[in-house]
Amino acid sequence: MGLLRPPGDITQGVIWKHLMAFFFPLWFGTFFQQLYNTVDTLVVGRFVGKVALAAVGSTGALVNLTVGIFTGLASGAVVAIAQQYGARRWDDVRKGVHTAMLLSLIIGAFFMVTGFLLTPWALRVLGTRADAFPGAELYLKIYFLGMIPNVVYNMGTGVLRAVGDFKRPLYFLIAASVCNIVLDLVLVLGFHLDVAGVAIATVCSQVLSAVLVVVSLMRADMTPYQFFPRQMRLYADPIHSIMVIGVPTALQSVMYSASNLFIQAAINSISTDAVAAWTAYGKLDVFFWMTITSMAQSLTTFSGQNYGAGRYDRVKKSVWVSVALTAVFTAFISTVMFIFARPLVGFFCPDDDVLAVGVELVRFLVPTYITYILIELLTGAIRGAGKSLVPMIISVLGVCVLRLAWLFFVVPSHHTLLMVAASYPITWTITSVAIFLYYRFGRWLEPERASAQ
Repeated sequence: MGLLRPPGDITQGVIWKHLMAFFFPLWFGTFFQQLYNTVDTLVVGRFVGKVALAAVGSTGALVNLTVGIFTGLASGAVVAIAQQYGARRWDDVRKGVHTAMLLSLIIGAFFMVTGFLLTPWALRVLGTRADAFPGAELYLKIYFLGMIPNVVYNMGTGVLRAVGDFKRPLYFLIAASVCNIVLDLVLVLGFHLDVAGVAIATVCSQVLSAVLVVVSLMRADMTPYQFFPRQMRLYADPIHSIMVIGVPTALQSVMYSASNLFIQAAINSISTDAVAAWTAYGKLDVFFWMTITSMAQSLTTFSGQNYGAGRYDRVKKSVWVSVALTAVFTAFISTVMFIFARPLVGFFCPDDDVLAVGVELVRFLVPTYITYILIELLTGAIRGAGKSLVPMIISVLGVCVLRLAWLFFVVPSHHTLLMVAASYPITWTITSVAIFLYYRFGRWLEPERASAQ
């Protein structure tokens, strides 16, 4: 095909440097993505009111549920393409890219239609409070109209990550964040569109980021991942690899989100102040999640390429390098959030009742963050090797089933926000032990399978 060898080879060199070179663009990219989500919350909470804040907050679990599905499928594309890239099978890389992009259009269209139609039903199932229901319904319907560009962007950046390009997704997210912030201020403060203005701003920023990533792939001249729209097809081998890896990952995310839907429903039944405090906490909590997921995504790409190249020793070493780095980051984040809980929560909602509940919640949960890191990192490495089924089963049983058991059998007799929140560290600890045992004794890293591909 006359292709030049593209950059992004991580099968040689210092492991921690590769991981950090991926981590920081991912972290800052996620930061800017969360920045415009945070601005949504900030603008609504300060300039519209706590009922509107509760309305936007009530949509979070549903949004995460849908996002988890297509990001899980996108992770299948990342691993499938990364493994072929590491093995230098350029034609398979090309087929994987075009399969992934067509799949993103199909998934986006499906969620756009079903999400829009099922929004009222889903909010009723969640027990969304009556005062927050109209705003939550309006926000979600507008949000679902932007599903296609949302999925296209995530799948496209997944392609870039698979080949080791973590910088351009960062640039695209910066542009989208600026777009969202400007439109938030214009539509909410200028045109007084309130919740609708925030949702419209989010969709517009997603359209911009999708256009940028598609154009960048189309202009990737003389590389195996250059995108040609007319070549989009569902090739058999790539779609099989994407589904084998992506479907269990998506199901795992769905189960996480489904359990969080029950969490949200339990919190909705407590009070509006509890819902608003949980929403504000979620905007602080995201600093931990963006750190752990950025490292896990870096590790998945690293594991995928090195697994494809047969460098199994580097896969194992990268796991413990990432664990050490993430433990340091987690300790720092937990300490800062614990000490500055009051001003941080107050930044999002100055209401005295919400502030009191939010500070208590933050100081209860942040010391337990360290119990989660093995789940995300070990799963990321194992997924990079193309094995996602067993981690999904462990997570479903250890996190989701146990969390639901806690909500149904413990919370009813101790109906408080902290008792609901306690389900997180308890299930994290149990699942961490289980996933470590599989990492240590399971047959997830098998050279025979890699060589047979």
